Amino acid sequence: MAIQTFAAIDVGSFEVELGIYEISNKFGIRSVDHVRHVIALGRDTYGHGKIGYELVEELCQVLKEFSVIMKGYKVQAYKAYATSALRDAKNNQIILDQILVRTGIDVKLIENSEQRFLSYKAIASKDQEFNNTIQKGTAIVDVGFGSMQISLFDKDSLVSTQNLPLGTLRLRELIAKVPAGMEVHSHLIRELVDNELFTFRKIYLKDREIKNLIGIGDNTLYMFKQMLNETHSVSDKMTAEDVNHFYDAMFKLSPHELEDLFGISERYVEVMLPSAVIYRRIMEITGAEQFWLPGIRLCDGIAAEYGESIRQVKFKHSFENDILAASRNMAKRYKCHNSHNQVLEQFVMEIFDAMRRFHGLTARDRLLLRIAVMLHACGKFISIKDANECAYNIIMATEIIGLSRLEREIIANVVRYNIRDFDYGHVELEAQIYKDSSGIISAHDITIKIAKFTAILRLANSMDRSHQQKLSGCKMSVHEDELVITTDYHGDITLEQMSFVQKADFFEEIFGIRPVLKQKRRV
Repeated sequence: MAIQTFAAIDVGSFEVELGIYEISNKFGIRSVDHVRHVIALGRDTYGHGKIGYELVEELCQVLKEFSVIMKGYKVQAYKAYATSALRDAKNNQIILDQILVRTGIDVKLIENSEQRFLSYKAIASKDQEFNNTIQKGTAIVDVGFGSMQISLFDKDSLVSTQNLPLGTLRLRELIAKVPAGMEVHSHLIRELVDNELFTFRKIYLKDREIKNLIGIGDNTLYMFKQMLNETHSVSDKMTAEDVNHFYDAMFKLSPHELEDLFGISERYVEVMLPSAVIYRRIMEITGAEQFWLPGIRLCDGIAAEYGESIRQVKFKHSFENDILAASRNMAKRYKCHNSHNQVLEQFVMEIFDAMRRFHGLTARDRLLLRIAVMLHACGKFISIKDANECAYNIIMATEIIGLSRLEREIIANVVRYNIRDFDYGHVELEAQIYKDSSGIISAHDITIKIAKFTAILRLANSMDRSHQQKLSGCKMSVHEDELVITTDYHGDITLEQMSFVQKADFFEEIFGIRPVLKQKRRV
């Protein structure tokens, strides 16, 4: 395939950015141009809950100019995403409509977990360096204007990821009312950071060794360049001593001196200082020895995602495994039955694959179904009696990196209806119309998908009713109008057979295929 010109637009809390890229199978992703415009949407959202008319006017004008630039580069495809400032604004739907009508640019809101996953993909595009770094305990710290994400890796596996309300613009707004100098503000920010990190440290950093810190986010770009100049480094990695030296030197300078040093405006200096405090404090808390600043931004992640979607970019790292690993760690946190979950996951995948011609579901749906299996019993941690409702609330309240809110809602409803009568007219969804990267989806389509997932999970669950994995290793195949499941187990499977028959009716109602459980008899 020839080189494709792609544009990525990030409508952030503090600035709007346009990235122009060339993507090809031979050269991968090459950055051509970046254009940024400072516009503090977050100040209106975080301060008043809505974005004012004047800022909307300015935003539309900037995006119009971006559109002209895109035409000049003969861009063949683009993606435009808005993050927390627009996502949290009460008038976001009105603003999105105004943008589309006045600029022709279709901006989509993305959830925090999706946003961080894009940045994570941008780092992973540096394949060898990324894979080498995460072999040892690593924390990816993504400090944005609205919030901060910490993702923990251990031996190439994603352990956990958590979002904290420690965005630099939020912190700046909190301390701006305090009439004091940089030293006092630094101390206040440190106390706010420590307060938010207390629980995280207690739960996730206990007995965990962190060797490497990877710093990403909108605020790191300027620090990245200056740190390398200060340390005279030929790479983009620094020791903890280098970071401490840079931090101490930085806070001896006045705001005007910092503007000259970094070549940035006063507004950037205001939000960069909290970022420096956050990174310094996290290095102290984790005891990390090395700080890697790859200098990537959200637009780089958007380009990486698009390059992967058109099969021009291939990653050695498995992102699907990261989503599964995060889900398994979540299940472990809520004391889910591991051996039961493992055999259920195998049953679900085999039923899904055997029924491929009849369900019309995708590979992404298969992933979501596996996650539903892992989390289907997490509610028992809170209440055994109301386990399904508790599980629903846990899943909806927990961000899973790489999953959208809609995908979490699908999983949560599947878990809820695993042990509750399924009523097509009363499935509780947050909206009647959904919009994702594939277009508009109706609540009806989502309900049908939930019904299909639920039917598969119920049948799989019935096959291990005793939690003794009796049917492990069974064979599945579709013959005429039957899904035939055959087991070589010679012991008593009365409990599984009774449960299987109960769940078979709903499965047949959904797919038009009757499940049949057969036990081979010993001759």
